[in-house]
Formats: sequence, C-alpha cells, structure tokens
Amino acid sequence: MLDNLVDGVVTPDDAALQTALAQSERLSGLVSDLLDVSRVDGGGVPLVLAPVNVGVLLQQAAAEASVGGHSVRVETSVEPPDLVVRADAARLTQVVVNLLDNAIRHSPHDGVVRVRATTVEGERWCLEVSDDGPGIPPDQAEKLFSRFGAGDDSSGGTGLGLAIASWVCELHGGSITALPADDGRGGARVRALLPLNPVLRGESDAGSHPDSLPDPIAMPRNEVSRVNPSPPNALTPAHAAGLPLPPFVDSLFGDYWPEHGLRTAALPLYASIAVGALAAAVLPYRNMGVGTLVVLLAAGALLVGLSVHRRRTWTKVAVALGLGLAALVVLRAAEWLAVLAILLAAVLVTTSLTDARRLLPMIASGAAWVLSGVRGLPLLSRTLAATTRHRMLWPILRTAALSIVALVVFVGLFASGDAVFGSWVAGVLPDVNIADSLVLRAFVWFLVGGVVLAGCYLALNPPQVERVSLPPGRPVASAWEWVVPVGVVVAVFLAFLVAQASAMWGGHDFVRRTTGMSYAEYVHQGFAQLTVATALTLLTIALAARKAPRSTRAERRLLRATLGALCALTLVVVASALFRMAVYQQEYGFTVLRVLVDAFELWLGVIVVLVIVAGVRLSGWWLPRAALVSGAVLLLGLGVANPEAWVAQQNIARYQVTGKLDLAYLSSLGADATPVVERGLPADLAGCVISRQHRPQNRDDWLGWNLGRARAADVRGYGDGQSLPVPCPAVSRD
Repeated sequence: MLDNLVDGVVTPDDAALQTALAQSERLSGLVSDLLDVSRVDGGGVPLVLAPVNVGVLLQQAAAEASVGGHSVRVETSVEPPDLVVRADAARLTQVVVNLLDNAIRHSPHDGVVRVRATTVEGERWCLEVSDDGPGIPPDQAEKLFSRFGAGDDSSGGTGLGLAIASWVCELHGGSITALPADDGRGGARVRALLPLNPVLRGESDAGSHPDSLPDPIAMPRNEVSRVNPSPPNALTPAHAAGLPLPPFVDSLFGDYWPEHGLRTAALPLYASIAVGALAAAVLPYRNMGVGTLVVLLAAGALLVGLSVHRRRTWTKVAVALGLGLAALVVLRAAEWLAVLAILLAAVLVTTSLTDARRLLPMIASGAAWVLSGVRGLPLLSRTLAATTRHRMLWPILRTAALSIVALVVFVGLFASGDAVFGSWVAGVLPDVNIADSLVLRAFVWFLVGGVVLAGCYLALNPPQVERVSLPPGRPVASAWEWVVPVGVVVAVFLAFLVAQASAMWGGHDFVRRTTGMSYAEYVHQGFAQLTVATALTLLTIALAARKAPRSTRAERRLLRATLGALCALTLVVVASALFRMAVYQQEYGFTVLRVLVDAFELWLGVIVVLVIVAGVRLSGWWLPRAALVSGAVLLLGLGVANPEAWVAQQNIARYQVTGKLDLAYLSSLGADATPVVERGLPADLAGCVISRQHRPQNRDDWLGWNLGRARAADVRGYGDGQSLPVPCPAVSRD
C-alpha cells in the first residue's frame, strides 16, 4: 500500500491513508505483544502490587471496549460491589482487555459479552468472561492459551493475547481456563481464578496475608515485587531489538495514562475553537449574565457529549447539579457566589469525566485537566497533520486570517488618521478601543479554547485516576494502640461539652465571673477553633479507621462503638458552633462571611452524619461522592436563598429592634440586596445606602442580563451611577 502511494499508483486520499494506518497499528500491536512475550520468557516482568477496585477496573475496560465501533454490548457485574483485590492494576487490566477483545471479535452482531467477578472460598476470586459467539471446540480448548493458539487470531488478533493473559494470571499465582458454555446458552466462557492477596517470590506469607477480606483502609503495605528481575544494566527488549522508543509524552505518563485507539480528533478541535470564539465575542466588556451561562453550557455540553462515561449515573447527577450551579450566574448578581458556583461545577464535571470515586482520585482529576494540555499534544499533532491533507480547509482559513489582519490594521490606521472615518468606526464599536479589544478577545479565545480542548482530551481519554492512592495502612497489632488515642480525644470532647453546659445553665453572670467576658464575646472567641476541631475530628476518624483491625466481630464492634461515640460528640460540637455564631450575629450583626462560615460548619456536620452511616456499614467507597454532592446542594441552596439579600434583611430586622445598623457594611453589599434595602429602611437611610453601593462599569445588554442587577436597576437612585452619595443620617453602630 505504501509503495503504491509513493509510486503514485494509489491516490493518497482518506480511505487509502486510513487503510495504511490501520495496517501499521496492527503491526504495532503485534510488536507490543511480542515484546510482552519476550519479557515473560526472560523473567523480567515486574509486578507492582496495590489495592485494585475490581468494579472500577471492569467498568473502565468495558467503556473503552464500547468506543471501538462494535455493535456488541458489554455487561459487567461484581459481587460484592466494592470488591477490592491486591494485584498489578496494569497487568490485570491487560487480562480483562485481552479477554474482552477476544469475546467481542467472536460475538455476533448485537451480541452481549458478560463480565462477572465474584469472590470464592479460600481467599480467592474469579473473573469470568462469556459471549454469544460460536464457542470453543473441545479439541481446541487445551491449546487456547498457548502462544499463537486458536483463540484470538482467527478474527484479526495476533494470536498472543490469551497467552499473555494466561501468563499474567500465573504471575499472580492464579490460573485461567476455558469452561463449557452455560446450560441453554452457546458461546465461549473463560474463567480466571486469582488470589485476593498474591504471595509472590521474595515475599513472606506472614507479612502479606490479611486477616480478612481486602479493604481499601485495612490492606497491607504496598510493596513492589519482581519475578527474576533483570540485571541492573541489562537492555530492555525494545533497546535490544533496535525498536524505536515510545514518544516522550507517552513515556512521561506511562501506564497511568495510556492512549486508547485515538487517531485524530477533528471534531473536538473545531468545537473547542468555536467555544473559544464564542467566549471571545461574548465575555469581554460584559458583566456575568446570560452570555456567561451560554458559554458554560456550550463548553459543558461538548465535554459531556464526548465523555466515555457519559452514560454513568454519576455523570447524570453531576450534570444536573452543574446546571443548577451555572444558573446562579444569571439569578444572582454576587460575583463571589458565581465564582464559587462555577468552580464547584467544574469539580463535578471533572470527576464525571474521569469517573473518580475516592478523595485522592478526585484531586488527581483536577490535576489531570491541567496535564491534559500536555498529554493530548500527540493527538493534537496528528489531528493538525490530518487536517493539512484537506485541500480546501487551510486555504479558506489562511485567507480568512489574512483578511481579518488586513481589516484590523488598515481600519485602525485610517480611524486614527481621519476624524470622520474614526467617527464611523466609533459608531460600529462605540465604547471599545480596537487594539485593546483585539488583544483581550484574542487572549480570551486562546484561554477558553485551550481549557475546553484540554477538557475534550480528558473526556475522550481519561487517566486511570483510581490508581492514585495512599499506601495501604497495616492495622495495629493490638486494639489499645488506636483506642487509647481516640479515647483521649473523646475525653476532651466530653470535658468541653461539660464546660458548654455549665455556661448555658450558669448564664451571663457565670460567664462574666469565670472569664471576665460578656456572653457574646465568649461565644465568638471559640467559633473558629470549633470549626477547626470538627475538621480535625474527621481526620482522626479516618486515621483510626485506617489503623484499626477489623478481622473479628469484636474488633468491628469496638470500631463502630468508639468512632460512633466520637461522631456523636462531634455533632454536638457542630451544634454548639452554630449556636455560638447565631448569638454573636444577633449581638454584633450579620455578614456574608459569617453566613458562609455557618454553611461550611453545617456541611462538616453533614459529612459527620455520612461518616456515621459508612461506619455502620463498614463501607465508605461512596463517601467522597456523597460529600461532594452535599456540598453542591448546599451551595445551590445558598444561592437560591439569596445570601446578600438575606443578610441585609436580617440586619434591617435587627435595626428595627435595637436601633443599631452598620451603614458602611450594608452599602458594601451588592445589587441582590438593593430591593431589600429600599423596602426595609426609611427613605433617608435607604437613599444613603443605595447611593453608596458599588455599580458595575458596564451596562447590561441582553447577553449581560442578570436577574439581581435587573431588579436593582428598578430601584430609584441605583441606576444613576453619576449622582453624588446621599448624606447619611446619624445612626447607632455596634
């Protein structure tokens, strides 16, 4: 094919080039399989053992298999759902991918491939893959897993995939076999039987055998074991065979972020450029409003539409919450609320793109979006190279770019050199300097388009973030080693609650005699410390759960009772902190910052309740996502409640009772509070406050429309930003 292309016998069109590329990739796959065989034969295969969530691994493998253009459906099931084993994640993925690839290629149109993982007796677990294909003849079952066997070469495979799967199982101390089809159902059925906790050469049984089923918290230390390691200075097979090394970017990210079957990505590239252009046209010189929401929706729809995890339940939940948070940009004028909502929506979208479930993988997902700008460079290079083969595209783009440059340069020169021509240009662009506008809009185009393009790569090829984890903690030998420190914390909590009860029952006189402070000063003094104590308590619970043994029923009962008591006391501390802040605000006034601190303390209390539920079940894989959802719901509820308007209303109600009002702080609130100020205060005080409120420099058109600013604009005295501040009457202040 390539000879014909060079000689001009075949036209270098897309069909011919795709054929040559497909054959090259087939050859590359064969070389990769041969290198794996060489490593196994030479005894140079390292196994990096770590906790592996089987459900996550199977779902990711099934998602990758479903994007290959096959009409075969892949169904996965794991029992128990939170099954975690100790294995080499990359090699175990290789087994699943090879079995899935073989089953899919032998399945009929619209067939079903079933992947099932279950635990079995004797500290082992099995992985079973079955299909609806023609099945395995009995005379070929024995040589199915031999090199160049009959299993995976008849439909386009290399003949090595099942042999490599067999060797990987053996390296883990397991086996793989072909089983007869289920009763009443044809097709092939392959089962791999593996230990829950492999004991490899050079690793003592006593140091690596757990007392119970694996748990992400209570598993043994992460250790690296090698089987017959190569000499330190030995060449790798790729060096020895004179083969080219992997590209720098691929080698930089290794098997944590492989690239699966992506040749070019023209649609994500063009769509990202379009979203960047939309942002450049809409965002500069406008306040946050409808235009900002349009850009957010366009970017979000693109990312979710490209995501390999778009059908997951978590993605649907994240999209629903993200839409609600993005809507706050139009509903509320407070910019700090809009920024928080956009950031939290970005976190939700990121975790949905990577399907992150635990805390560290969620953090890694945020870093992955940034690193996608580097990891996606090879794909971007291939895509740009492919677009250059289109004979009309680049001439059109080049002509358009030159025309725009010529227009900007000559219009700028003539507008600055002739007053009449300049007035015509000013009529088209009345309040924007051409040079400044061009620079700003180009920057926004590049920034937004680049961020969206990096997100597109993350959606198409998410990294294996679930492999990011702390080394599993080894449980302590005796229960008292963790009970005593936790008991000390519980005792301190009890002493604190006794002091709180004494202050409440003794009243203001008791507090003044004991501390020399007023009751309001007393409750304000410890609020920040109580918030920090709540956060540290969650850390204490996590450390205790990580180190506490739970192999026997008595140990599990002790863990539940001790940490349950600590959680219950923590909820009392949360209630105390919220009560202290309520008393302080009644005495000294309400502020947005104090409301946010209240909301944060309340969120910590919700997390404590979730921890209690996880402790009862002794399973907390769902906890990070539940905490993220609760935080998003809380911020969404806070935005709907209109915090700045609520603070203004509470201060006005306090003024009507006490006659005290901080006019300076009330004037610092945004447009959301303006209608409340007008309705709640006397005309002279309302005019004083409204005339001093900050107003955006840019007037709102329909793309900058915002409900909060629109309501404020209807208030007398707010819309005229040029008027002098109205004098303020004397009023008592705290």
